Amino acid sequence: MKTPVIGVTTSITSAGDSTVPNAYAQSVLRSGGIPVLLPLGISDSALATLVERLDGVLFTGGGDVSLRYFEGQPHIRLTEDPPGRDDLELKLVDLVIKADLPFLGICRGIQVINVAMGGTLYTDIADQFSAEIRHDCYPGWPRDYRAHSIRIEPDSGLRTILGVDQVEVNSLHHQAINRIAPELAPVAFSPDGLIEAVEIPDYRFGIGVQWHPECMPDSPEMQSLFKMFIESASQT
Repeated sequence: MKTPVIGVTTSITSAGDSTVPNAYAQSVLRSGGIPVLLPLGISDSALATLVERLDGVLFTGGGDVSLRYFEGQPHIRLTEDPPGRDDLELKLVDLVIKADLPFLGICRGIQVINVAMGGTLYTDIADQFSAEIRHDCYPGWPRDYRAHSIRIEPDSGLRTILGVDQVEVNSLHHQAINRIAPELAPVAFSPDGLIEAVEIPDYRFGIGVQWHPECMPDSPEMQSLFKMFIESASQT
């Protein structure tokens, strides 16, 4: 089995440096992959060339997807990422799917995937969804704090990967999927009914999760999620 190269999406600091939390790279390494950072500012042709050389892509967390890309309600809590990240990642979703590459989206990543494929988002859960639990457990909370459980659909690929029908997860988001993209299937839900995970049916590994599995390395279920992602990428 080859060691797969995994593209990891990034953001930019105020000083102009590419950045991504180390927990993402460590999760890829721990599971047997080689993480490669995908910088912002590259041309469309360079992005296409990168995708040809990758075995999988990890869409990481970060700021909110701009309202320029979907029909959402303006909100005072919107915190967009640096210009260029949305555009690059939305194009990347399309390239990855056309190339039949395995991919995993985390937090912002699941939202980018949904928007790229034609879905929309709640721009603030507390104001636009009848939430019965707190989803924005940040800042000031440990990133591995198990905020609530999720229910996993029994016949889903995610259920097969995690090996359980229910699991406790962290929750570090104030936005979430509203209208799901037509080609995606919702496969996990919070106790109040918010979509917590999606997958592309009959795709070898195309999953997005709303929680942060990279921040729970002690969880067997989260280890399984990364390991199956890397195993699928190793067969590219």
